Amino acid sequence: MKVIIWGATGMVGQGVLRECLRAEDVTSVIAVGRKAPTVQHFKLQTVIQEDMLHYGAITSTLTGLDACFFCLGVSSVGKSEQEYTRITHDMTLAAATALAVQNPLMTFVYLSGSGADSSGKSRTMWARVRGGTENALRTLAFKSVYILRPGIILPRHGAVSKTPFYRFFYSFLGPLLSLIRPLWPGAILTTEVMGLAMLNLARRGFPETLLNARQINDLAREKLPLS
Repeated sequence: MKVIIWGATGMVGQGVLRECLRAEDVTSVIAVGRKAPTVQHFKLQTVIQEDMLHYGAITSTLTGLDACFFCLGVSSVGKSEQEYTRITHDMTLAAATALAVQNPLMTFVYLSGSGADSSGKSRTMWARVRGGTENALRTLAFKSVYILRPGIILPRHGAVSKTPFYRFFYSFLGPLLSLIRPLWPGAILTTEVMGLAMLNLARRGFPETLLNARQINDLAREKLPLS
């Protein structure tokens, strides 16, 4: 497989990138972002893209791909709805639309969040924006679009959050969550699990297009029948 990742420098993106580079059936990985990942690998090609709303200049790079793992995202804390929509909805759709034109047989996997509301009725701003983004992605001409709604995700194998609050959270509660995770593996995920689940979606698909935390966890371990 040839895959492309948005958000490879974020915490989850770092985990997804690691699993892609480790996978024997992944021959090429393109990481698109404003900064390059710190890791170097013979499979990895980095594309520095300052303008995350227009991709005409790199059209040739966005062709011949089998899967996209879209992990780009930010916290809504301190952001207006307009600003959050621009980052969460507009940037996602700009990238996805550019990919769909060139790769109609692609599997597109979108990292959303638990609590996202695709009905548009939620009073919570971020939930409405995330849900609207999910709905818009489903209209694009990909082979498959999968939406992942995880809850708590623990960093593994050196993955680090860019958000100071989350780094503080993991430094204090991470060890405790790691201890209790075996009791609730379907509620507390890891960056490794996220990467493995995304790869399995690209490899085999899944009967449902909207996956919760438990389904993501099971998919990473190939416990469920796959389509």
